[in-house]
Amino acid sequence: MPTIITGKNCEVKFGPGLPTVIIGERINPTGRKKLAEELKKGNLEIVEEDARKQAEAGADIIDVNVGAAGVNEVEMLVKAIGKVMEVTDKPICIDSSNPEAIKKAVEAYPYKALINSVNGEEKSIETILPIVKESGSAVICLPMDKKGIPGSVDERLNITSKIIQKAESLGIKKEDIVVDCLAMAAATDPSSVRVTLETIKKVTDEIGVSTTLGASNVSFGMPDRPLLNILFLSMAILNGLTSPILDPLTDGILEAVRGADFLAGRDPYGMNYITAQRNRVR
Repeated sequence: MPTIITGKNCEVKFGPGLPTVIIGERINPTGRKKLAEELKKGNLEIVEEDARKQAEAGADIIDVNVGAAGVNEVEMLVKAIGKVMEVTDKPICIDSSNPEAIKKAVEAYPYKALINSVNGEEKSIETILPIVKESGSAVICLPMDKKGIPGSVDERLNITSKIIQKAESLGIKKEDIVVDCLAMAAATDPSSVRVTLETIKKVTDEIGVSTTLGASNVSFGMPDRPLLNILFLSMAILNGLTSPILDPLTDGILEAVRGADFLAGRDPYGMNYITAQRNRVR
């Protein structure tokens, strides 16, 4: 069964074997000083602009994160989601580490959201999963716990299985689980890409749920980061990645995703790829 989330007059389906869905990452103040400053002032002009531009560029889902020092996240997350809904019908990924902010946000969002995220720590599981169940949302799970990010595929799978078992015991459907396979900086750990790709493949083949990751993490500290991000995305899609979190405004990235889908057999006859190329020419 595919993962399904919704917006106004809009339904997005993704999962193993289906065309890749893009989660637009730009509405996040981490590393974006101007956005953080505007959020502190309660100004949502950048949020509005980023939502509109990402939707136009090909994002299927809009991630909304307002977590920054000096920002009242509980209030601002609701306001930011409202602003995004004014300019696009795309579904929303509610992105926060603050359970209260997540709860208020899903209460304010009238459709089926994707929540980012729950991890393997008991506190996170006990706090976030009931919100997911009550709201009927889908959720991203991070295969990490109080010990940090595991360095092996098996450890990541063990944590993933633990979260899924707990979720299913609460009545959360397996198809509403999206596993973040945790892309790390290749510059600091050369083996990390292999571990991430193997995790994607095993989650896809053995657990059968949707997968995501922050695609640009892999290129930290390296020159020509967009090139490395595109190469990594292609490799990840061929291993089963279903819904990467990325900047759809990066030149060539949408075409790379559609091309990888075609080569992976996830775009019969290449119609999505052909459409992306035609739009690029315009």
